This record gives sequence, C-alpha cells and structure tokens, in this order.
Amino acid sequence: MTIRAIGSAIGVSNGAVYHTFGSRVGLLGRTWLRAGHRFLEAQTALVDQALSAPGPQAGVEAVVAAADAPVVFAERYPNSSLLLLTVRRDELLQPDLPSEITTEIRDLEAMLVGLMIRLAVSVWGRKDAGAVDTITMCIVDLPTAILLRRDRLGNATARQQLRAAVKAVLDVGPPPPNQATKGTAA
Repeated sequence: MTIRAIGSAIGVSNGAVYHTFGSRVGLLGRTWLRAGHRFLEAQTALVDQALSAPGPQAGVEAVVAAADAPVVFAERYPNSSLLLLTVRRDELLQPDLPSEITTEIRDLEAMLVGLMIRLAVSVWGRKDAGAVDTITMCIVDLPTAILLRRDRLGNATARQQLRAAVKAVLDVGPPPPNQATKGTAA
C-alpha cells in the first residue's frame, strides 16, 4: 500500500493524502481506529440489546452476543473487518505512529475493558480481575480460536459451537475473588 496508490484510488493527490494523514503510518492508524470504533460500537449495541431483554439470563446472552460480534461486524463492514484481522494492534503500535493515534488506541482499549467490566457485573455482580479475565476469554479468546483463526465467520456450526463454549465458560465462572489470576486483562 503506497500513498500514491491510495491517492489514485480515491482520486486525490499524494499531497492531499499526506496533508490529511501525515504519513502512511498515520493513514493506517486512522483507518484502523475507525474500524476499531465501528467494531466496539457494533459489539456494544449487541450487548445493550441482549441486556435489555427481561429475565435472569440477560447477562449470559449479552456475553454470547459480544462473542458473536466479529460475525455481525464482518457482515456490516467487510473491509473494516478484514483490516482488523490483518493488522494486529501490536503491529500498529510502532514508534513512528503519531502519539495522538497511540493515545486514541489506548482509549479504545479502555472502552473495551469497560464493556468487559460491565459484562462481568451483569453476569456475576463482580468486576475483579478474575471475572474480567473470564469475560475476556469469552469475547476475545474463544471467538479468535473458533471463528477467526480458522476463517469460520460464515460457518453456522462454528457459531453454535462458540455459543456453547461461551456458555460453558460462564457456567464454570471466574475463580473466587480473592484468588490471584495470572495474566488478567484488568
């Protein structure tokens, strides 16, 4: 991907692209951030919808909905989904990335952690590290392993398996609050 190719594809000069984004890395960072915000907005909407349903299982269904968000996101925003799957956050956070973009990425991550805390509270009434780590397993680790790494976003059976796996993890639940959890998200 070159600035020249991008400018040509969208019908603007190289200078206009550089003026707007500063650099190729700045352009990639801004594009990745837009995709990240779209994903989190879609995931939050799914969680909100599930939590608004009456009944004691609303929290569990909200976690299942959050885990299914990559599928919904890929259907709505295929190009943004492809970008997030192709360019990992760690690859993006390089020294030449403009500091304001780095800050915005960290802010986006904080919003995701806030959603995870909200889900942990809705399921177990807890927001400790063990509870948030269990939610992370459900909405990050399991979808990555079952759907994303194997390119199964369009596979209905894989989605059912994801749903079953998430419910099984939630059924086991987090470790007791006073027990340290290695590698927690919060």
